[in-house]
Amino acid sequence: MSTVIRAVTARWTLWVPLLAIVALIATWGRTLHPAVAGLVALFLAGAILAAVHHAEVVAHRVGEPFGSLVLAVAVTVIEVALIVTLMADGGAKSATLARDTVFAAVMITCNGIIGLALLTGTLRHRTVSFHAEGTGGALATVATLATLSLVLPTFTTSTPGPAFSPAQLTFAAVASLILYGLFVTMQTVRHRDYFLPVSPDGTPLEEQEHANPPSSKAALISLGLLLVSLIAVVGDAKAVSPTIEAGVSAAGLPQAVVGVIIALLVLLPETLAAVRAARRDRMQTSLNLALGSAMASIGLTIPAIAVASIWLRGPLVLGLDATHTVLLALTVVVGSLTVVPGRATLLQSGVHLALFAGFVFLAISP
Repeated sequence: MSTVIRAVTARWTLWVPLLAIVALIATWGRTLHPAVAGLVALFLAGAILAAVHHAEVVAHRVGEPFGSLVLAVAVTVIEVALIVTLMADGGAKSATLARDTVFAAVMITCNGIIGLALLTGTLRHRTVSFHAEGTGGALATVATLATLSLVLPTFTTSTPGPAFSPAQLTFAAVASLILYGLFVTMQTVRHRDYFLPVSPDGTPLEEQEHANPPSSKAALISLGLLLVSLIAVVGDAKAVSPTIEAGVSAAGLPQAVVGVIIALLVLLPETLAAVRAARRDRMQTSLNLALGSAMASIGLTIPAIAVASIWLRGPLVLGLDATHTVLLALTVVVGSLTVVPGRATLLQSGVHLALFAGFVFLAISP
């Protein structure tokens, strides 16, 4: 009996995502009892852990920076599909859904994930090292994408409100795709060495120091299970969101808190993967995950929304308000000062986490 239990436990990364998908199918489109919502949340947590495991298997096989790119793009593609699906449902809330989701993703990745990774790395290794060239380029791309897509709509005058005209939205979508494609080319081809983990003395670490990489078959299986896990994460998060929304309303909190909670759930795989990389003194991998996720969130979401707006009804509000614009500007400035030296200490982690805490607090008490 104990042998069977050990065998089942050892393969939890296979059956947990499948059970999470079964839970998703069984609860899709239904109003959940709180007890059922709690059970779905457990499957959601298991799918998150499984996603991190399979992402690490794939990353170990393909090496950096491709591994972190796989997880960032996979999560974002499914997140985009979720946004478009929710916007298709219509309603007044859908007007700001894309903006709120993208901005929350930027703040979570650039402050929450980076701050937590820096905290983990500096507590364990005192000082962490990374490539200023690659990380600086990634941060500059995120800042440009965020400004073009989320800040400029507040100041344009072609249409009333913080929204783009169709021509402006098309320009922002094309520019986002081009910038994201250019960055991926730099990251994976022309300047791949700028995105490899480095040792404390600045020497690039091409591969993991221990353990042979998995076989191609094992990597392909993990890639498939990674996609299954991510679908389960996003789908189950959507399934439990009405329960979360009801709880938020009962607590008298703004509805924007729901978006923050859902974004946190969806980005948990990247968060856990980034923290694990930081524990192994692979801070560059953590930064690749965080900034790559922020970049993909903007660079893929805005073009997808631009295409979807052809048949989606209602306004599309993209412009940030004054408070969020200030938070975004401060995030870019602080991120730049963190990146420039190519080394970071516990102080930088505290600054980023303070910014993240400010974002969450202002979402609760605007």
